[in-house]
Order: sequence, then structure tokens, then C-alpha cells
Amino acid sequence: MTAGRGPGDRSTNPDRARHIPVLLAEVLEGLQPQDGGVYVDGTFGAGGYTRAILEAANCNVLALDRDPSAILGGQPLVREFGDRLTLVESRFSELEDVAREQGMAPVDGVVLDIGVSSMQLDQAERGFSFQSDGPLDMRMASSGLSAADVVNDAEEEDLANIIFRLGEERRSRAIARAIVRVRAEAPIETTRVLAETVSKAVGGRRGDDQHPATKTFQALRIYVNDELGELARAMAAAERCLKPGGRLVVVTFHSLEDRIVKRFMQERAGKEEGVSRHLPERKIKLQLPSFEIVNRRPLTASKAELEVNPRARSARLRAATRTDQPAWPLDEKRLAVPSTDD
Repeated sequence: MTAGRGPGDRSTNPDRARHIPVLLAEVLEGLQPQDGGVYVDGTFGAGGYTRAILEAANCNVLALDRDPSAILGGQPLVREFGDRLTLVESRFSELEDVAREQGMAPVDGVVLDIGVSSMQLDQAERGFSFQSDGPLDMRMASSGLSAADVVNDAEEEDLANIIFRLGEERRSRAIARAIVRVRAEAPIETTRVLAETVSKAVGGRRGDDQHPATKTFQALRIYVNDELGELARAMAAAERCLKPGGRLVVVTFHSLEDRIVKRFMQERAGKEEGVSRHLPERKIKLQLPSFEIVNRRPLTASKAELEVNPRARSARLRAATRTDQPAWPLDEKRLAVPSTDD
């Protein structure tokens, strides 16, 4: 997640205590942990939500993270809560399979906190941020294409599509041209070189002091980790895994994520006003609502929270309650998950 998933309170690791869970009170209100319940924290990070859920009720938590360093860092929490916490290295799109393998399905609640954690942003060696120079990596897991692979190997048109569709960057073509020009001289291997390349291509800072490379870095991170596809698949997995009356709570940090969550919940609740007329016509049998929307408008951080944790400024929370109707088939195109293939 973009704004920090860490405990911010009683973590046994002092460094991890700097990472504050975003919209924590709102997440707990949406999830409503109960004694005897089973909850999935699909984005463990530094364990902030997991700890809060375990402390809110005498329940069990299945926590997932695709980042091996998060799993390692979570071991003190596992020791603290014993068999009430099961921590697994996995993508959150696989939460249904993991819950069944662990004998914990169906579940009473799922929380997903989307994006990169502040722990990852703060580690220069992970290559997520241009604030500190580091290798151009951006992978949440330890395998697959890195951002450097994409920047140095992708065709110019493909780079422009990635930056435009996943970063909503209007100057994507100029940026892609600049990247191709620079990499012809030498591979782009560090965050500093990429940030400087983008800055020169778009010409300085933008409004609100936003760094000119912000959207390009966002686009590459989303692409490398398939974040939007993962989000759609994770919500569908939660739909299949939740008990009737169970809660799905999703925290997002930019408009691409929030639009997908909104469309998923509206569609599953039988309310499709927000779905674009340009999307394909439904080719599946009309189904009864599998969710009821809890909050019609997304919840945002309070002024008090923003004073403590400015990174929460873009956070949006949406929640829905599972009905007893069958899960719907997943159609990523109907949810407007961006494609970079054409």
C-alpha cells in the first residue's frame, strides 16, 4: 500500500513502528471483527491491520504478503499471537486457495490495502522511489521482470502505453522517447537516472510540488507487479471465500484502483450506474447481487490522521457485505482493468 501498513504502536521492531496503518479505525469499523471469526489480511506489510484485528476480538487472522521481507519481519507478531495468526508468503489474488489449504475457509472478513508499503518506499535498494538513488527494481516479490527490464527492453510504443494507461501521464510519448534515447547510450539501471530522464523530458516540477517522475514510477510499479489485475482477482477470490454476512474492505490510493473497486462493488450489488457505456455488453446470465455496499461514498482520512500520517491523504476506503447469492464470474474488461497490450 502506498501510505504505510505498519503497526505504528507496539511492534517489537523499532524501525517498523514508524509505519502507521492508514484508516485503521475505519478498517475495523468496516470489518467488524468478532470473537471466533476468521479474517484475511491480504496485504500484511508491517502487520498494522493484522495486529489491530487480533486485538479487537478473540479471532484468527490469515495474513498474506508476496514480499519475503514482510514475512520475515512478521515473525515476532506470529510468536506473539501464536496459532491465532497464520502468515503466508503469497499473492493476495490467491487468498481463496490459501484459506482452503489452511483449513480456514470460508472466512468472516477480508481486508485489502492496495499498492506499495511505506517500508518498501523507504528502502532505496527496492527501487520503488526516486527520493533515494537505488537499483531500478520495484518488484514486490523476488521474481519476475524488474522495472529495469521493462525500461531497457520494451519497445517505445509499449513504454508509452504503460506510462499513459497505468500512470495517467499525458506526456507519456515524450517520456518514452527520452528513455529510448538515453538507454541507447547506456542501460538505465538506477532510480536516479530514470527520474532525471523523465524530468528532462517533461521539463521540471508540476503543481503541488509533484515530482515530474511520479506518474512514470507509479506506472512501472503497477506494471511490474500486475497490481490492477491482482486487485480484480483478489476481490473475486474474496467474493468466493466470504461467508454470507462477511465483509470485504478495500483501501486504495489512486484513481485507477478506486475505479476498479467501485465498479466491482457496484456490479456485484446490482448497481452499475458507474460502468462506462464503452465497456463490452454483458454476456453472462443476469445474477442476483452477491454484495451489499456498506458506504456509498469512499471514506477518507480525517484531518487528525493527516497531521500524523500525511501519506494517508490519497487513501480511499470502500466496504461491502457478502450476501448468500453465488459468486459472479470475473470479467476484468468490465471492471476497466487497463490493458497495455495495444
